[in-house]
Amino acid sequence: MRPINIGLSDEQRTGVIDLLNGDLADSYLLIIKTKKYHWDVIGPQFRTLHELWQEQYEAIALNIDAIAERVRALGGYPVGTAEGFLKHATISEHSGDLPDADEMVTRLVSDHEQIIRNLRDHIDQCSDKFHDEGTSDFLTGLMEQHEEMAWMLRSFLEGQRLEPSGERPAIKVPAKV
Repeated sequence: MRPINIGLSDEQRTGVIDLLNGDLADSYLLIIKTKKYHWDVIGPQFRTLHELWQEQYEAIALNIDAIAERVRALGGYPVGTAEGFLKHATISEHSGDLPDADEMVTRLVSDHEQIIRNLRDHIDQCSDKFHDEGTSDFLTGLMEQHEEMAWMLRSFLEGQRLEPSGERPAIKVPAKV
């Protein structure tokens, strides 16, 4: 096999590949949960969440492929088994339960936020420890996507309407009798 000469040592590349495989594992668990909730959501918010989660799992699927390709570009092999995903992931699966729609959203917000925290750490490690600005930039783009997905989900949970001015309506206090 031909040596890889891209300005990173084998040790640097291996460190980055390990970080990326963790991100890949989290992304795989997140897509599984998002797709499962997409299938199982019920209630008045069904259509809204069903469509939002389809958009999100389609974006996550593209990210999964991009992460795996980044691993290969650095000379590594992506995690590719359920056992490997569960071993490397930092988010939980919640197998066997079926929460209501609000809890589904809450769990996905929590997962996106965990992934965002991981990505921030991985960005710093890629830049400072491994001197791989390319992967740092790549992970920054992923982090921004997860920030937007988390924002969309948090906005669903907040659910209080705004006035046309952008202000929250005044809370009406019932008159005393």
